[in-house]
Amino acid sequence: MKGNAKLIDMLNFLLADELTAISQYIVHSEMCANWNYQGLHNHFEKRAIDEMKHAEKLIGRILFLEGLPVVDKLNPMHIGPEVPKMFANDHAAEEGAIKGYNKAIKLAGDVADFATREILEGILNDEDRHIDDIEANQDQIRQMTLQVYLTTKVAE
Repeated sequence: MKGNAKLIDMLNFLLADELTAISQYIVHSEMCANWNYQGLHNHFEKRAIDEMKHAEKLIGRILFLEGLPVVDKLNPMHIGPEVPKMFANDHAAEEGAIKGYNKAIKLAGDVADFATREILEGILNDEDRHIDDIEANQDQIRQMTLQVYLTTKVAE
């Protein structure tokens, strides 16, 4: 099915965001593993896997719409040198993703591609959960102090 060119471009824009997020989360995950914060390693790794599933859905939809997925483009990554900065950078990335998905959902509705809109709405719900989880961790750091928070992340 030939899809709307603007919508395919938007899906590729979102795909670049997802591919960037995967890389950023994997680096954060491995940094935490290196510091022996297994709980945080698992946390970031799980989020990277979620983003991989989003990328897979976007690639599948772009192909269905007879577009070409652009997988060699990444946006700038923002690797945090320490845990609070990791969460701050990830929060900014998720905020950007939420804005992008909302814009894409509107465009999909405008061009009457409701199946694409439904796929994007599902991904948006995941991104909302991600930002909520990030904010919960940021709240825990503020309430417990970083040192106490990190002691809870050594093993999980």
